[in-house]
Amino acid sequence: MSTTVHAQDKPPGYPVRPIRIIIGVAPGAGSDMVARATAQLLIDRWGQNVVVDPRPGGGGVIASELASKASPDGYTLYQSGDGLLFQGATKRVAFDILKTFDPVVSLTQQPYILLANLSIPAKTIKELVTLSAAKPLTYAGSSGVGGTVHLGMEKFAKLSGMQLKHVAYKGSAPSLLALMGGEVNLGVTSVMSATAAIRSGKVRGVAALGLKRASSLPDLPTLAEQGIPNFKITNRYNLWVRSGTPRPIIVAINRVLSEGMHTPQMVQKLAADGSEPAERATPEQLKANLAREYVELERQVKELGLKF
Repeated sequence: MSTTVHAQDKPPGYPVRPIRIIIGVAPGAGSDMVARATAQLLIDRWGQNVVVDPRPGGGGVIASELASKASPDGYTLYQSGDGLLFQGATKRVAFDILKTFDPVVSLTQQPYILLANLSIPAKTIKELVTLSAAKPLTYAGSSGVGGTVHLGMEKFAKLSGMQLKHVAYKGSAPSLLALMGGEVNLGVTSVMSATAAIRSGKVRGVAALGLKRASSLPDLPTLAEQGIPNFKITNRYNLWVRSGTPRPIIVAINRVLSEGMHTPQMVQKLAADGSEPAERATPEQLKANLAREYVELERQVKELGLKF
């Protein structure tokens, strides 16, 4: 693509200095992988340096609070999974997330995977339910208390009858290490992190938590195939900016990343990890969709009766 076309992609005077992408997990997690791919797309398109800034801890709250204080100038981007909506719905942050942030673009979507330590004498959901009746099974999630995994697994426990106890870590990488080391019985992490862990032979896959099998783990059955239909724990990675960021900057980033995530090369790269590009949407469409999801999420949190 020519330099002239590149220049048309971006607003006048932006970007003229490095861009930072804040993420709420430790390096090596699925979010980290997507953030680095996102950074490279912006670097390739605009020739400006983009730095990924991991701020793990607090179920993503540390990162979101830092991003909430950023200047609305387009130089601080915040990448978060659906966990940001959970933070707001569970009142784990003091600010209104829909007023504090503007969504820019939805990057990828992928299922979570349920993993087990190799010492666990159970290979299916049914066997885990039976095993947990004697003693609750511990599990680690990738986004901490009040995150997507925690709330999803609380609902899963009620549906399946499995007795579970949540143990919080700062991200999927520490969670996986804890699982491999036997600190917890089960782990739930994005398919991107889970695929490599399963292939290493250090953990066992129990179920794909999406509605269909993951492309990178075609032999791993879904929850529906194991008797838990119409339930999923999936995640998207969205990019946000501080509200008040000029619309031309938001639109420009949306365009570059929407195009970049749907190139044949990127689609192939994501598929190898069991992920796929998110559906294309304008910033306005994305904002309306997320607002509707937020209302529904608040209802679900209240229905589960969870306290934080």
